[in-house]
Amino acid sequence: MHTSKTKTVIYCRVSSKEQEETGYSLASQDKLLTDYAENKDFAVSKRFSMAESASKWQIRKTLNQMLSYTEQNNINTILCEKIDRLTRSLKDAAIVDDWVHAQEGREVHFVKENFILNRNTRAHDNLVWDMKVAIARFYTNNLSEEVKKGQMEKLSQGWLPTKPPVGYKTIGEKGHKIHVIDEDKAPLIRKMFELYATGNYSLKAILIKMDREGLRKPNDTRLVRSRIHELLSDPFYCGKMRWKGQVYKGNHDPLITNELFDAVQVKLARKTGSPLYRKHLPVFKAMMRCEECTGIITWEIQKGLWYGHCNHYRNCSQKTYVRQEAVEEQLFPYFDKVAPKSEAVLKILEKALKESHSDEVVYNDSKRDQLNRIITTADKRVAAAYRDKIDGKMPAEVCQKVIEDSTQEKEDAISSLQNLSASRTAYYEAGFAIHELALQAKNIYLSPRATTEDKRLLLSHVFANHVLTGGKVIPNYTLAFQFLSEWIPIANRVASTQSALKGFSSKSAMLMTPNNHAMESSKVRNDFRTLKEPPVKPRHGQRTPISRPLLR
Repeated sequence: MHTSKTKTVIYCRVSSKEQEETGYSLASQDKLLTDYAENKDFAVSKRFSMAESASKWQIRKTLNQMLSYTEQNNINTILCEKIDRLTRSLKDAAIVDDWVHAQEGREVHFVKENFILNRNTRAHDNLVWDMKVAIARFYTNNLSEEVKKGQMEKLSQGWLPTKPPVGYKTIGEKGHKIHVIDEDKAPLIRKMFELYATGNYSLKAILIKMDREGLRKPNDTRLVRSRIHELLSDPFYCGKMRWKGQVYKGNHDPLITNELFDAVQVKLARKTGSPLYRKHLPVFKAMMRCEECTGIITWEIQKGLWYGHCNHYRNCSQKTYVRQEAVEEQLFPYFDKVAPKSEAVLKILEKALKESHSDEVVYNDSKRDQLNRIITTADKRVAAAYRDKIDGKMPAEVCQKVIEDSTQEKEDAISSLQNLSASRTAYYEAGFAIHELALQAKNIYLSPRATTEDKRLLLSHVFANHVLTGGKVIPNYTLAFQFLSEWIPIANRVASTQSALKGFSSKSAMLMTPNNHAMESSKVRNDFRTLKEPPVKPRHGQRTPISRPLLR
């Protein structure tokens, strides 16, 4: 007489790669359970398995799927290797127990432990079931504690206890792994931060831009907009580590400076002024405001031409539409105002920069000594606080506060010291680059090879923002070009005077009385020194000299 086989499902689970290497692989579990089913004359209807990378939510989801499958297909038997393969939590154990007691004949076979859970399981066996579930839960909780201890130790050593973000790679053996810069992807990450800091890109636009440049995840898949936001918000790139909501100092090499990272955070947090992504991007998108209502000027294309107008976000009487070409024509004189007339003027400015650079070196040396004194003092305070804490001369809370404040003061001084060393040569190079950009700015903008992105980048260097009123544009220079707008006219006059003097004989030139232009030449050289008060009045209430932050 033919009898149908008892239908069953198989459940396999591996929690770690170490288990897989020591004989607990999914394949070995499946073979064991399949052989058991054949010996018991069971028919295996389906196999469920969980890999070592699964989270507890995925494990519970798979468990529920298995139990639902058994109910839908009238299956009363589940085969599993051991109790801790099926469940390691009281909640999952209760779910399995409810499934067993919901219907007569349901069983869970734990093959290696020779244990069967069903409605008729004796009290002693139920105690064993409860104890093994509790032991499995203890194992999981203890493992979690050990992992967290290891992670905190890794953080205290200055290393991130997980995979680094794009732009870094992991090297070293297990237990001694560190993160180093990935030379293939690091330049792309730097470029991403630099471009976004200009304010000319939305997250969507920077995503498309970097995707074309070849920026990918470690598994060579494309990034998405949310991931770009996460990367731009990650302090790991400036030498810090964010872990569980707290920021720690890292020992890895930073990809960008703190200043660039902070500038990007400001752009990410802005609520207005962020250019939304469009397939066709106008040059002045999100760069111009209405003078009357301070709303962002909207740009739209009509018959192939771009027109800007106030969108009347607030009550506003401005109704004039202005063409992009008309805005450009109004800006060109402002390019000319800051442009040296010739290479000769540029050489005068270069000479002034070299002289001021010597003063900058003296200033840096003085500041370096001051920062070293701050570091030494902070170390002494920490040592004294520890002694007072041990000797009981001061409350432990006060000592801890002194230690934390002094440590933070020391870290700030060390960071300033590093920036000071890096700025020694960058001071002159940046100063000369600004003047050279001013000389070529108009030609770059009018170049037929200049793209919309190139023009927007140039405008962001020259102008802080534009104001539109009645079709008239009122631009505002950035601090660097505000400085140039004051001094380039003087330098141009000096260069013109020196060129005229070359036509006279050397004897006549020696007998000439110094005129106002000669005095201006001396004034240019002297006032370019960054240790002196700038001739330009501070903007927006700032009291710091303009020239120093410009050329740093």
